[in-house]
Amino acid sequence: MPMRIALIVPGGVDRGGRERVIPALLWLIERLARQHTLHVFALDQEPEPCVYPLLGATVHNLGRMAVAPALRAWRRWHMFTIGLRAAGPFDVLHGFWAAPPGLLAALAGRRLGVPSVVSLGGGELVGLPGIGYGARLRWRGRLQVALALRLAGAVTGGSRYVLAPLKERADACWAPLGVDVAPFDAPVERPAGPPWRLLHVASLNRVKDQETLLLALRRVVAEEPAAHLDIVGEDTLGGAVQARCAALGLDDHVTFHGFLTTKELHPLYQRAHLHLLSSRHESQAVVVGEAAAAGVPTVGTAVGVVAELAPDRAWAVPVGDERALAEGILTLLRDPARRARIGCAAREWARRYDANWTAARFEQIYEDVMRKA
Repeated sequence: MPMRIALIVPGGVDRGGRERVIPALLWLIERLARQHTLHVFALDQEPEPCVYPLLGATVHNLGRMAVAPALRAWRRWHMFTIGLRAAGPFDVLHGFWAAPPGLLAALAGRRLGVPSVVSLGGGELVGLPGIGYGARLRWRGRLQVALALRLAGAVTGGSRYVLAPLKERADACWAPLGVDVAPFDAPVERPAGPPWRLLHVASLNRVKDQETLLLALRRVVAEEPAAHLDIVGEDTLGGAVQARCAALGLDDHVTFHGFLTTKELHPLYQRAHLHLLSSRHESQAVVVGEAAAAGVPTVGTAVGVVAELAPDRAWAVPVGDERALAEGILTLLRDPARRARIGCAAREWARRYDANWTAARFEQIYEDVMRKA
């Protein structure tokens, strides 16, 4: 049954569809818009308010607001509710990230009598004081997240790992964001190696913990000098990771590519023997699904989806354990049969829970909350 859906997102929906985007959101938007009337409300995509089409949906950019936090919250709420009324009515409101998008969706849903869905997408339920990460570090963040989850008609998460703290929400829905697998369908003849090609796709920031990644790589190249790591992602640390790489004597073993589009990433996935994840926290880690779609197994920390894919479809190690990460990398590099077996199992998982599955999953969740409202 066709629905009128409002998605509320922080950003990631640039009108060009290439840079400043969250690919998993674009895949979902494209598929939902095929069957439903879809409006996307972006809180912080472009400086000035504007409206533009994207993949069959209509994006309402609320604009960045250079004002005090309290005034920003009020103005955002004001503009959002005006936009909802102008584009509505809607059958369901869906906020990605509990705060502020999810909180806006839940509050507006209660005010307008429309069911709401809130999807966890980051550090809403954690607090890591050593790196200043997570909503639980500040009272405002804890309050916003708690209110969003309490008011929402349904709560979803991209992994069982991120849903584990929600013991009071027995109805929390497992809904990983699937990958568009079509670009990965072409068969790939990956070189047997060595040289070994390793791949890490993540923004350079504290929660992704590239320090542990580089320390593990130093152990790997000490035993396998032909190993080379490609690092793809926006640098938010002003060159600190590159400087650390040089200090560890790893310059000849690492290439920093900066930000690449999904299309530009495909050749790196195709030649990679392993995908590496060193994060201290992930709600899901969609890149694991991208690597899996290409048949590349992930060796990573036991967070997000890696925690549930291991041991048959990924290799999981404790957070911050450089030795265990290096051992996992070396084990799979030296055991091609096991590496291929894990890669094939991961690929099957990525195809089963692809972007089409995700769209259908959310359609079912929308119907459920509408029926209960």
